[in-house]
Amino acid sequence: MNFSIEQLLAFVTVYEERSFSKAAAKLNKHRTTTGQVIANLEDVLAVELFERIGRTVEPTEEGELLYHYAKSTIDQSKIFDKIALSLSYGGLERINFAYSSVVPHGLLAAIREQLALDFPNMRVNFLVKTKQEVEEGINDGEIHFGLVNIDKSKGMYGKDSTFIGHMEFLPFVKKGSALTKLPEDQVLSALRTTRQFVLRAFVHEGLKEKIIVSADNEEIDQLALAIKLVQSDLGWAWFPKVLSESQYVTEHLEPLKLNELKHGLKFSFALWNTHSKPILEVKKSIIKAVDEYTKHFVSLQAEHH
Repeated sequence: MNFSIEQLLAFVTVYEERSFSKAAAKLNKHRTTTGQVIANLEDVLAVELFERIGRTVEPTEEGELLYHYAKSTIDQSKIFDKIALSLSYGGLERINFAYSSVVPHGLLAAIREQLALDFPNMRVNFLVKTKQEVEEGINDGEIHFGLVNIDKSKGMYGKDSTFIGHMEFLPFVKKGSALTKLPEDQVLSALRTTRQFVLRAFVHEGLKEKIIVSADNEEIDQLALAIKLVQSDLGWAWFPKVLSESQYVTEHLEPLKLNELKHGLKFSFALWNTHSKPILEVKKSIIKAVDEYTKHFVSLQAEHH
């Protein structure tokens, strides 16, 4: 059986547009040409892909089944094109690095420091994005890397996804506040009636039920603002455990201990990126920074214990 990517692209476009005319316009082809391409494909496959109904078309049962395989083949061919082009491309002058607002800034700074060492002339733009925005940005090439929470994630088809570990979150309050003086068996009850600041990234990612404890809660976009509000003793929030090792934070905040929480809430994070040779070189640098940052945090914990 012999068919081309051009035929599959025409099939997928007609399927999605439900019209030969609209598909032809999208493909920048004449309607007659598009119709002939589909007819030729039907001859090759020996099945009818569409039912012609006036000026519109509807996929047959066979067309419905083959659409998903055709779409997948086209997506893979695009990836092939990108990889092939990247092999002859020397390097990247600029990258856009998207991240969830819950990611601690210390980790981002560690990544930037490593990139400055390995790629001194490369510009790096750090952008706060939702998981959906990251996926869309990687699809259209606007975003090169995304550091995202992958709990409840369906995965990234056609993209490179590397699991980088779990990030533990603890309930933080202002250092020395009334909540820190409560017995551990009374803390949870107090948290349920105290204003809670919720990082909006968790809400966008469908984790609201997991992290909201208090009925009195407010959503905050930025980690830095949430930290400032908690430092001002206006409420409490789930923050990354790594913040407890920051001298600046520990002078103002402290995590709470409660009987019902022997360990913090753990969320899984992954690095998403597109497939290309220069991207993979940069990725090695980013993974190295993450590994070094994690080792440093673990060693600090060991010293404290």
